[in-house]
Amino acid sequence: MKARSVLAAIVLALMLFVAVGSSSGQQGALSADQGQVVDTVKAIFAAAALDDLAKFHAVVAPGFYLYDAGARFDGDAIMTLIKGEHAKGRRYEWNVTEPDVHVIGDTAWIAYVNRGGVTDASGTVPQEWLESAFLERRGGVWKIVFMHSTRVPAAPPASTVSMR
Repeated sequence: MKARSVLAAIVLALMLFVAVGSSSGQQGALSADQGQVVDTVKAIFAAAALDDLAKFHAVVAPGFYLYDAGARFDGDAIMTLIKGEHAKGRRYEWNVTEPDVHVIGDTAWIAYVNRGGVTDASGTVPQEWLESAFLERRGGVWKIVFMHSTRVPAAPPASTVSMR
């Protein structure tokens, strides 16, 4: 009996090790909390696309800030910048793809690839950003506390790529 218990413990430990070791990438199906985190990030993009400050305030926590384009934007400053871009005729498309969501109690962080584009009078330029956000659940609702965005540079033409 003792050998079976030891064998069962070893098998269980190996299963746990494999499960933890293979969880570095996001699983296919998201849990309810993970889905809510993704939806919260999508909601901030929807608010920005419509210059909807009330919707923006509904998804960000007090003290929210964002690092983007090499600068820090506190509170409403990012919405002010986007509204100015809209006034110049620029429109942005943002999409949360490849979400990697981690929930620990009432906190969560998400890393994702934002695949979209920037449209102006000259046309649309596809664009990708590598982004992350930290969220807290407050009163049962996920709120974004912090975001970070790094634009992925356009790939150089194949003829200029060096293998060094």
